[in-house]
Amino acid sequence: MPHLTYVFCHGLNGWGQYDEEYKKSSYWGGTSGDVVAELRAEGYDAFAASVAPQGSAWDRACELYAQIAGTRTDYGSAHSKEYRHDRYGRDFTGQALIPSWDDDTRLVLIGHSFGGATIRLFGELLANGSSQERGAVPRDELSPLFMGGMASRIFAIVTLAAPTNGTTAYDMVRDPSFDTKRVKIPLKFKILDRLVKSRTKIKMDGRDQRDWANWDMMLDHAQALNARIATLPDVYYLSVAADATNHKADGTCTPDLETLDPLFAKTSILMGIYSGTTKAGCVVDDAWHANDGLVNTFSARAPFDAPQKALDKANIERGVWNIMPDLHVDHGYFQGGFIAKRNPHKFYHELIELISHLE
Repeated sequence: MPHLTYVFCHGLNGWGQYDEEYKKSSYWGGTSGDVVAELRAEGYDAFAASVAPQGSAWDRACELYAQIAGTRTDYGSAHSKEYRHDRYGRDFTGQALIPSWDDDTRLVLIGHSFGGATIRLFGELLANGSSQERGAVPRDELSPLFMGGMASRIFAIVTLAAPTNGTTAYDMVRDPSFDTKRVKIPLKFKILDRLVKSRTKIKMDGRDQRDWANWDMMLDHAQALNARIATLPDVYYLSVAADATNHKADGTCTPDLETLDPLFAKTSILMGIYSGTTKAGCVVDDAWHANDGLVNTFSARAPFDAPQKALDKANIERGVWNIMPDLHVDHGYFQGGFIAKRNPHKFYHELIELISHLE
């Protein structure tokens, strides 16, 4: 059994060990206690990465590499020119996230929400690099991340309530055929929704609009991203989706208010009834209605075109998405909740126990 290093990657507007916010409250557990610190106390090598709260999957993957490798963040010459931002970011030299980084490293990457897209793209770059970046600068000026050839350093990729195929939370508000104002929403849910949006609004800095997380999470864009990410044959893939709704006979879903944090209620109501077709032809039908308040349950299970199967604990396969049973929890459960406090520690310990016995 290889020695495993567990790296947790937060979602949109999240934080990790390098951030001041982490000293006040862990992203991984909240008021229920720091899951990552607890795992370390139990002898696991477990760490919480800090990537751009609202950055694109690409930018976050580059930051994750810099932290793990203990080097300066390099977003790539081609990427930075196309998306109009600096090529280099924060320097993690001398302050690497994990103690060692070499071919004996066996990473277990655990991503919540948009952290799922981040770790999947990070895995793709580790394995296959970027031909675009390789063509942009001489080899001696290239980040090792874009060279690839490091697939053997990845043991497992685990996504938790991730918008793997996108989330209708972004598409529905941009669809002129869906009049959200005609949907009856209780006033308290509208107020809480405005509070969330005011605190999570993107602060534009001049970069291309395509280089933000909200772009990557729209259905067509998420599935275009999936087309660039291979399912690596020697890596274990596990996923868990969340469903905090009640399913109605007409195919729509309504929030289970005993399970769903009221912060997400307005979005959940709208996601539970929205149907449509994207520009690229993705049909949003009844299959998309169940949700955790921010992400469609259907989307979070596995990339649509990837090899996949229901989790069989007696036969967890490499190179296949092993889909765990949907959890009847909301999106914030994995963080310990917000207004509605939750305790996800039992879930994480069972997950780590499962992974630690893989060979």
